[in-house]
Amino acid sequence: MRHLAKLAAVLCAVAIVATGCGRPATSPAAQSTGSASGPSIKACMVLDIGGVDDKSFNQSSWAGMQSSAQAHSNVSVSYVASNSSSDYTPNLTQTTTSGCDPVLAVGSLMTTNVTKIATANPKVHYAQIDSASTAPNVYGLQYNTAQGAFLGGYLAAAMSKTGTVGTWGGESFPAVTIYMDGFWEGVQYYNKIQHKSVKVLGWDENNPKGGTFVNEGNNSFTDQNKGKAITQAMEQQGADIVFPVAGGAGLGAGAAAQASGGKLNLIWVDTDGCVSAAQYCSYFISSVTKGLTSSVETYMSQVAKGKFPTGNFIGTLANGGTGLAPFHQWESKVPAAVKSQLASITKDIESGKIKITSPNQPK
Repeated sequence: MRHLAKLAAVLCAVAIVATGCGRPATSPAAQSTGSASGPSIKACMVLDIGGVDDKSFNQSSWAGMQSSAQAHSNVSVSYVASNSSSDYTPNLTQTTTSGCDPVLAVGSLMTTNVTKIATANPKVHYAQIDSASTAPNVYGLQYNTAQGAFLGGYLAAAMSKTGTVGTWGGESFPAVTIYMDGFWEGVQYYNKIQHKSVKVLGWDENNPKGGTFVNEGNNSFTDQNKGKAITQAMEQQGADIVFPVAGGAGLGAGAAAQASGGKLNLIWVDTDGCVSAAQYCSYFISSVTKGLTSSVETYMSQVAKGKFPTGNFIGTLANGGTGLAPFHQWESKVPAAVKSQLASITKDIESGKIKITSPNQPK
């Protein structure tokens, strides 16, 4: 599929800058070797809970910032980590009052905080990942990951030997459940087209209250032990492929797959798991990706020229905002017929022939 190569290039950017991802928020801003193309820019990122090296959305978003600093010598970047939701407002306030412009916020959980601070500081520019624009000076970066997850669900159903797959999330909010919706719909589509009856554990788009989530407050996206326990519970119920949507907590699913003796495999989320969580690469059939790095890079390339985008960006299969990562160690194990089916499904989603019904899709 053409999207695999496109997304592979994006995710390679994550690997290139990963060595700088673990530095503390108080360290010097990233230095650039690129050429100056506009006014001096001090860009700051406020991370969500989970840390800069969460192998998921924080890390990928920060990679886009680092890449922009490397490409533009007039851009300096830094980040502030959030250890709990109570850090959101102080961190946004700190970056705003310290002269950062723009301020990029990672995660929809910060929407109310961003809206309040952006409204109080109309001359400062903000961008928020996983949220629509909520003020004239807030640029919304959203992703229709239901499209990529639909492919992931179809792939999981096609590769399952037990006829049972599973998915679970960190917490129940749209940026998480949109993935689970798409995965569930992809399995249903496989069942319809192939006349099968693959079962999905952990989620039913028609009964969201029955979903499986870590739901441990500030630990929802970091608790690897809980992630492992949830995954092993699904394995005990017959699942042989699981799709965790929980950032760093999802690494617990990797540990569960490792302990399964070859009975359990995974589909990773947000990033190419073989890049961001390489220790579990052999268990990742593929990954449902979100184009965080590339969309942040694109936004920052305009900012570097002194232009601040307004309105909203929505990532799709068509523009590389979501998709499937390469199969890596599973390349020879995924049948050619399944690869061909995924390519056709991709085209049909893009054309609108296949209509995804997830209520969590951005508009």
